[in-house]
This record gives sequence, structure tokens and C-alpha cells, in this order.
Amino acid sequence: MVGRPGREALAYWLPKMAAEQSVHCFLVNAENTASGSGLNPQLYDKIMRYGAHLITMGDHIYRRKEILPVLERSERICRPANLPPESIGREMAIYRPPQGGPGVAVVSLLGRLYMKTMADCPFHAVRRVLDRIPPDIRLVIVDMHAEATSEKIAMGWYLDGQVTAVVGTHTHVATADERILPKGTAYITDLGMTGPYESILGRDVQRVLSVMTTAIPTEFEVAENDVKLCGATITADSETGSAVTIERMCLPVPAAALRSAGRNR
Repeated sequence: MVGRPGREALAYWLPKMAAEQSVHCFLVNAENTASGSGLNPQLYDKIMRYGAHLITMGDHIYRRKEILPVLERSERICRPANLPPESIGREMAIYRPPQGGPGVAVVSLLGRLYMKTMADCPFHAVRRVLDRIPPDIRLVIVDMHAEATSEKIAMGWYLDGQVTAVVGTHTHVATADERILPKGTAYITDLGMTGPYESILGRDVQRVLSVMTTAIPTEFEVAENDVKLCGATITADSETGSAVTIERMCLPVPAAALRSAGRNR
């Protein structure tokens, strides 16, 4: 989710999907929420008010230092589990519906190929964390935040039959390889971007092109037009934790639902 356009897409679509499709749990990757990079407490609260239940981040998790107290206290947001043990935040986030029903856990991981991170091995880390998930939680989603498609696909096969879904984030470009793996884990290499599609990965086209053609640094402003919510809907067996279906989605946001141009991002 990128900037204010991404937040507006959530504000428009999450209540509609909750009402019309009876969605049990919304998971949101929010690492690009605050002006396109990081998250702050005010925007965390907004995302929750829009209807999100669980939040993952990525390599920009600590870009906004003011989010650190939220990472320390909230059970609804997690840091990548393969960051150093001293890192602030929980290694998993769990949602238990107040009205009853199956709980959902999410685990976040950082890839290491082509990524500037201090991350340890994601395969070893996810094994450690999965062993600590409460036994009553059968629905487990893993967000693999990585650049390399090979690393994401490898994680899908590594966890097939052990988690409900492995979904990829980070590249902002949705992939068309959604499927149920042989042992019952839903998989997609990248969920795509929720935000402005008249852009380069959510940023103003001319600003990005200027840097690419001149090598002169400039601020990358968040773009504004052609806003869409992208991701996937997953249905699963709450008794076994196995996925039943995964469906890629890309939903446009009506212009009337967006604020005027020139808004604070």
C-alpha cells in the first residue's frame, strides 16, 4: 500500500468487501504508507479503522522512528522474523475475532537476494517462529517480502502443507502465478500494489524518469492517479488450515472516492 492513494483505496474497498463478501480477516502490508515509505502511529490507527486486522511491514519498517512504540505494544503488527533478535517488534501477529471464530496468524520475512538488509536466513527463522504459534491457530499466512522471485517461490515450496498461504510483497507488481500447491498451501509470488498505477511503483513518473536519465537525485513524490486496490482473496479450511482457493484481484477506486489533487500524502 503506497501513500494516501493506497489508504484511500483501503478506506473505500475494505468496508465493502467486509459487507458483501463476509471477509473474515484483512491483512495489509503497510511499509509504504507514510508518504510512500514507513508507517507512523496515526496512520496505523487509520488503517485499523478502515477495517484491517493484521499488518506486516518490510525493509522500511524502521524508516519512521515514531512507529517503535506501536511495534512494542500492538499484537496486530509484526516485524520481519529474520531481523536480529534485538530488533523491536513481534515475530508474529495474531488476530482472534472478538465474536468468535478461527484465529489467524501472520509471519513476515525479508528476502536476502538483492536486498539491503541485516536479515538472517528466512528459512531458519520461519521454522523457529512456526514452532511457537499457539496450537489453536490453524490459519497461518507468511508474507515473504523479497526482490527475487526464486527466493519467494522457494519459500512457497518449503512451507507447502505447513501454512495456509505464502504471499510475496515488495516489487509492487502483481504476478499471475497464484495457485494451490500440492500439499494445500496457497501461493502467489507478488500481491502487487494498492495505490496509484499512473506511476512508477507508486511514485511520480516524471520525478523517477528524471533521476534515471540524469543521475541527479530528487525527491520521489507519491503519484495520485488511477488508484487501485490489489492483492488476493484466500479461502481456507479453518479446521485443517489448508487453503481451498486463491484469487488475484485488482479493484479500481472511483475518482469520487478520492480527495482532490494536491492533497497531503
